[in-house]
Amino acid sequence: MNSCDFSLSNYSYAPVEGDVELENFSIEEDKDDIIPLIKDAMAISKDGFKILSSPWTAPPWMKDNKDWVGGKLLPEYNETWALFFSKYIDAYKAEGIEIWGVTVENEPLGNGNNWESMHFTAEEMTSFVANHLGPRLEADGKADIKILGYDQNRDHLKDWVDVMYQDEVSSKYYAGTAIHWYASTYEVFPDVLQYAHKKAPEKYLIQSEACIDAEVPKWKDDAWYWSKEATDWGWDWAPEDQKYLHPKYAPVNRYARDIIGCLNNWVDGWVDWNMVLDTQGGPNWFKNWCLAPVIVDPEKDEVYFTPMYYTLSHFSRFIRPGAERIGFNNSNEELMVTAAKNPDGSIAVIVFNEGDQIQNFSLSLNKKSIDLSIKGKAIQTLVLPKE
Repeated sequence: MNSCDFSLSNYSYAPVEGDVELENFSIEEDKDDIIPLIKDAMAISKDGFKILSSPWTAPPWMKDNKDWVGGKLLPEYNETWALFFSKYIDAYKAEGIEIWGVTVENEPLGNGNNWESMHFTAEEMTSFVANHLGPRLEADGKADIKILGYDQNRDHLKDWVDVMYQDEVSSKYYAGTAIHWYASTYEVFPDVLQYAHKKAPEKYLIQSEACIDAEVPKWKDDAWYWSKEATDWGWDWAPEDQKYLHPKYAPVNRYARDIIGCLNNWVDGWVDWNMVLDTQGGPNWFKNWCLAPVIVDPEKDEVYFTPMYYTLSHFSRFIRPGAERIGFNNSNEELMVTAAKNPDGSIAVIVFNEGDQIQNFSLSLNKKSIDLSIKGKAIQTLVLPKE
């Protein structure tokens, strides 16, 4: 919603200063690229998909610093900003695109004052949701739109869910919490995820953004994505006491480790930040280059499906929408495992071996057992059909 660092420039759907009724609201900027992309995906997808939308900032004229970067929403524009969400949902629906849910603000704690951002405390965001956004969507017949709070790194998640789910009034309009992995693309923070679930077990917990940043994609070099040479931002920039959270670690391993860790700790969904980028890791007006599962060379009209793409497919292809994570016992400390039962009754078991050695293991279910093995640096998905 509005622009972000991976846009071509700064823009807003509400550019006219003082337009409190948003009479000039328009998503025209999205009609050249974002909307056609979504429609192409809708035409191809057999099962459909859900869209979660996030604003990086309100237009500068609604903020106390009158800038795209940083600052806070002025209280006199609370109602206007809530109306903005409602109009956005209507505008996309008019294009034939249904919005499943929204986050209130991408990275409300800030992002180093680099690109589009707007700051909220947990108390400020919860007040906005309880008194403005929730009631606005409800009054406009959009009570089914899922509102996810927070939308930043897991290391501060406890503090936010304590405020969001303090009581019935504070939690009424929240459908759940969105989280990012940038505090560490290696450490899953299982205790924090468990805490958030226990605080509100009926609410969603969704990993809404993850990518390996501070890297330029390697073109058609599969081995690099399995090597330890990739770093994230923290390798160079994290404070010394946080360096241990950002080791050199293969991109494929980062994805598999985190998705399995999330699924095993009550996370309902895992969303990559950029599905497709160019060979530079953009376009990006801030030049904040990142990796993506799919890389394209627009000049040569070539596409490279990286090993990260195939890693993601182990989960998205075999753990289907509506699946439930089921319990299991894993006695092999060299392997990471998760398992889920799909709506059709089949069970998907995903096994990840980040070590170099072949691992032998047995898969047992309902007194039946089969001996298997997995090579080093590998991911396997085993599908057990409905009995």
